[in-house]
Amino acid sequence: MMATLSGVNDAGTRVRGMRLYTLWSLMAIGGFCLVPPVILLAENRFDGPGVWLLCTVAGVLAVQRARLVRQAVHHAGQPLGLRAELLVTLALAIAACSYAFVVDPEPMWWGFLPAVVGGAVVLNLPAEARWRAATVVSVVTALCAAAATVLWAQGDYPTTGWFSVAVLVLVLLSLDVAQLWLWDIVTEVDRARATAGELAVARERLRFAADLHDIQGHHLQAIMLKGELTERLIGRDDDAARAQAAELTELARTALTDTREVVHGYRSTDLGTELTNAVELLRAAGIRTTVSGSADTVPPPLRGLFGALVREGTTNILRHSQASTCELTFDVADGRARVRLGNDGVSPAEVDPGSGIASLRERFATMGGEVSALSADGRFELSGSAAEPGGVPA
Repeated sequence: MMATLSGVNDAGTRVRGMRLYTLWSLMAIGGFCLVPPVILLAENRFDGPGVWLLCTVAGVLAVQRARLVRQAVHHAGQPLGLRAELLVTLALAIAACSYAFVVDPEPMWWGFLPAVVGGAVVLNLPAEARWRAATVVSVVTALCAAAATVLWAQGDYPTTGWFSVAVLVLVLLSLDVAQLWLWDIVTEVDRARATAGELAVARERLRFAADLHDIQGHHLQAIMLKGELTERLIGRDDDAARAQAAELTELARTALTDTREVVHGYRSTDLGTELTNAVELLRAAGIRTTVSGSADTVPPPLRGLFGALVREGTTNILRHSQASTCELTFDVADGRARVRLGNDGVSPAEVDPGSGIASLRERFATMGGEVSALSADGRFELSGSAAEPGGVPA
């Protein structure tokens, strides 16, 4: 698999883990729907068809809560909004709770039904409406709890059931909203990270396009002028026309050579720029990147060569690994420079030197250097070494 900027890497794994945590924690809260029927059946508080009716409704609401939670997490940032399905579900929960308070002598546990279902309904609202709804429900719930407390103090003990409902609604709704709010933040940060990676790639493409434009624009302008001059000279001064035609051929050959140099990295490459771009790209992809040593210690005649190495290594990490860490090391000793890129997240099936590394080996060989590509224990290391021209190799 290709390690894309959306992150099949360490950051992407953490985001997926957070998504699962959010989903299952919210689903676990839905399990409270099953608390009332379990207690009811265990204590056998009353008989009749109402028992199984309430138990069935509680089971249906638990399943519906799971569906609504899954929708809310899946559509985080783009909620589906208030729908008839939500209103019907909430009405069913309120009706079941109200019925339980009529037929069950100890109905307080049935307060879980409107609490957990109401939370699922609120989760499916847009963020702004979600917070407004949570605030309104919290205020109303607090007022109901206060009223129930006053009535209880006056000796009206049945109101304690409503007090319990109020507390359950307040607590469970707060848990639901806070949990999804945290997930919203995680998704926003992940989208920002992906956007940063895309911008880094776009910047690199623009840089390449600018180089290509400069070269092609200059040569094509010269070829056009030479062609016009050759056309005017034909029939007037054939010798001069042939000379201009020869220059046209040489210009075209130079343009082709320069274009190939841009494409293959033969044109002068700034190692510092390549290093900066590499670090930005890798970190934008969620790969922890560390740099040891300084690119400034590499002799100037070798910087273009090692710039191509850094560029090729970065491309390979992004395309052919699921890396979570990367280390770039610069070392210059005894007139010989060495640059290494190491990363994890490599499977044996993904190890393929490719034409890019073969091209690097050819370039390093022309400078008396060498390139190695090694893979072991899920790690891959691309390294290159070369001595400064005129220096003494180590």
